[in-house]
Amino acid sequence: MKRIFKFLSSIKLAIILLIILAAASILGTLIPQGRSLEEYTARYGMLSGALIKLQLTTLYHSVWYLALLFFFALNIIVCTLTRLSAKLNRASRPKVESEAKALQALKNKDRIKRNAPLQAAQAETVARLKASRYKIRTSAAGNRVSLLARKRIAGIFGSDVVHVGLLVILSGGVISGLTSVRQNLEMREGQVVSIPATDFSLRLDKFTTLYYPDGSVKTWISDLTVLEGDRTVLTRKVEVNRPLNYKGFNFYQTSYGYNWDSPAVEIGAKKKSDPAYAKKVKVKVGERALLDDKDQLTVSVVRFLPDFVLGEGNQPETRSLQPNNPAALVEGFRGGEKIITGWVFANYPDWDQMHSANAKDKAAPTDLVFQLKSFEAGQFSVLEAAKDPGVPLIWIGCVLVMAGFGLAFYWPTWEIKAVFEETLGKTDIVLGGLAAKSRESFAVEFEAVAADLRRSK
Repeated sequence: MKRIFKFLSSIKLAIILLIILAAASILGTLIPQGRSLEEYTARYGMLSGALIKLQLTTLYHSVWYLALLFFFALNIIVCTLTRLSAKLNRASRPKVESEAKALQALKNKDRIKRNAPLQAAQAETVARLKASRYKIRTSAAGNRVSLLARKRIAGIFGSDVVHVGLLVILSGGVISGLTSVRQNLEMREGQVVSIPATDFSLRLDKFTTLYYPDGSVKTWISDLTVLEGDRTVLTRKVEVNRPLNYKGFNFYQTSYGYNWDSPAVEIGAKKKSDPAYAKKVKVKVGERALLDDKDQLTVSVVRFLPDFVLGEGNQPETRSLQPNNPAALVEGFRGGEKIITGWVFANYPDWDQMHSANAKDKAAPTDLVFQLKSFEAGQFSVLEAAKDPGVPLIWIGCVLVMAGFGLAFYWPTWEIKAVFEETLGKTDIVLGGLAAKSRESFAVEFEAVAADLRRSK
């Protein structure tokens, strides 16, 4: 049992656990947490399976990470308890009796002869020490009195307060890892989204993207309304670094996206045989619009891809939701007959991919050519809903850790011990002083106390 306690209270164990936890936390920062299998496969390829099996994609919920936190907490608890009893005794039941020889062996020492009885010399010494805010304890034996003066007694427990703070931080971290909620909300203007496990919902009233003169995004602004049932609770503008806080949830503005479900597309038409021929029309995906009344030409946009790429089996698909390579599958009709079809690209307007809709003449060139002139898609706001019940505990723990370091380094316990011995109406005073830290400052104060006592003889 002693070996177990010695192992659990080992500083080496604490250092090893800290190194492992730090390394694991770095991995948890570098590897996105809680994403889909498809995203990990796209990002890490063959390594994605190993990362998932090792729980590195859900690190802060993993059994092994929580086990490390448990052993670290156990190390702190055992280390604190094994030392706490002695510290409590030192603080509440200190040894008052001292030997003059032992005091004379200390670095801070002095010896004063007083032409006064013991009681008078003791009273003057106590008054001087109390003026410097020392707390006094005495012990008498015949014509000999021992005195113990201490201040900043709380400094004894500085390291213990640090340990308690670390335990509170660990508790907050475990609570955060097990119960925190983080969810991305994609909201379009006018859309109402219910927040899971709550009695309220959010409505996006307006979404605005502000740009710099060079065209880069400056900020996003979401006008949000909090609803409880049909009742409006509050309305707030949410920007980057200016979240909305309501009932423990923080709603952060993180990004934006385009609504590619039904974008408005402007299609242009020209004829190779007639350079002066130019027509254009706006049409939504899935709809048909009249292009040329004289020729009874209509155009339809069957499909729109914001970032066109040929995927598996040479099938068209979008690589992302950003308009990096916009493309539209267009069909042209004369009367009710489909005469032309093909993909058109905004970035490559002269790349002719149009062909006849007639299966027999599919490879034949066509006189009519379509172009993707422009496109418009509504933007939606991307918000992060975050609830982290462990955060208050983490902040409390941080305050305790800082308070503990403050006590340990800036509020060290100072002790001045004295032995009074009376002989023939005269008193011999032997002084000795101890300081765990700030020894130079203590030496100055010790000399000041001794000098005052010497002057009053």
